[in-house]
Amino acid sequence: MLQTLVLYLGFGCLAGLLSGLFGIGGGIVIVPFLMWQLAREGFPGDLIPITAIATSLATIVVTSISSVYAHHRRGAVRWPLAMRIAPGILAGTVLGSVLADHLPVIVLKLSFALFLLAVATRMLVTNDGGAVPPWRLGVLRMTVAGAAIGMLSAIVGIGGGTLSVPLFARLGFNMREAVATSSACGFPIAVAGSASYILLGWQQPALPAGSLGYVYLPALAGIVVSSVLLAPLGARLAHRLPTGHLKKLFALAILVIGGRMLWLALSA
Repeated sequence: MLQTLVLYLGFGCLAGLLSGLFGIGGGIVIVPFLMWQLAREGFPGDLIPITAIATSLATIVVTSISSVYAHHRRGAVRWPLAMRIAPGILAGTVLGSVLADHLPVIVLKLSFALFLLAVATRMLVTNDGGAVPPWRLGVLRMTVAGAAIGMLSAIVGIGGGTLSVPLFARLGFNMREAVATSSACGFPIAVAGSASYILLGWQQPALPAGSLGYVYLPALAGIVVSSVLLAPLGARLAHRLPTGHLKKLFALAILVIGGRMLWLALSA
């Protein structure tokens, strides 16, 4: 029991650091960790991926608040952009949660791995352009983009940063602004996603004690306690590291994790 708590706290620290540093909510670390840890704890195999995804989103509810506050204090969050994309994000997240509840286990695992590899590759080869004022971004365009980000984030259990950071950088915002605004977008994804998964798993009889729908509360508590403390540190590092290095570090981190997840999924 003590070893399990230490693991949850340790990965919570890493998730919080990544949340503040890259604006990704820590889901790219939490989901694969929980898939491994829940299997060790004897979870039913067919419920492990969706429980990991749901619990990851629930942790992001808390870590995103801490991360956004730290970025907001430094004036890096572009709130007009975040507010314009939020409605699409909310709708897409609910849809993605429903879809994930009906997808086979192997599809969820492969989707997570391939998604990370694709985004990491794009981040390594894409250059920032000139800034586009948020109020000039079309409502329809941002709604569709938000819906896509929310849906994919709910399916793979992340805060959306692996999609929204490249999008905001492509629109011309510098990396610090992209990361900070992505952190703000992670909150509606996490709230809508975790609430949807709680409702979808409410009548699931195979879930063990300590589950609230598909959200596993012991893991949630352990990860959140430590992640909240490290998110502000990650945000401070994001404002001190060179922009170019930050972008490459972000891409390489998710490239490594995506490759590992793909290997595990194909070898299962």
